Amino acid sequence: MIYTEKIKRALKLCFEAHKEQLDKSGLPYVFHPFHLAEQMQDETTTIVALLHDVVEDTDYTFEDLEAMGFGEDVMEALKLLTHDDAVPYMEYVALLKNNPIARAVKLADLSHNSDPTRLEAMDEWAIKRAEKYKAAIEFLEN
Repeated sequence: MIYTEKIKRALKLCFEAHKEQLDKSGLPYVFHPFHLAEQMQDETTTIVALLHDVVEDTDYTFEDLEAMGFGEDVMEALKLLTHDDAVPYMEYVALLKNNPIARAVKLADLSHNSDPTRLEAMDEWAIKRAEKYKAAIEFLEN
């Protein structure tokens, strides 16, 4: 991972936002966005990877992030990545496909979320989720 001033700011915010959260296997949730960020190739995608779940899963708002000065390209990608439950899942995926920043982060997110070794057990819910994510990966890659 590269470490610019904006990335350091995003790292701190990511940690602060997710520090009390656990993932589905009981691990600190913050490891997930850190894992995605490690795969990114530039400042913008790294920041988006770190912050991709902040608005969706915490009390932070887009306005909070805008006030922190992350930039229009970051904000656009974050808005695309934040899934509104009123929008069917594959429609949400289709909306972000043409944004290269959101697309890169979503592919890494889907890959990490599809990793069965992250879960305690592959129950019926986990299998259905993995199938949904596989379809989304195929859509974004083609």
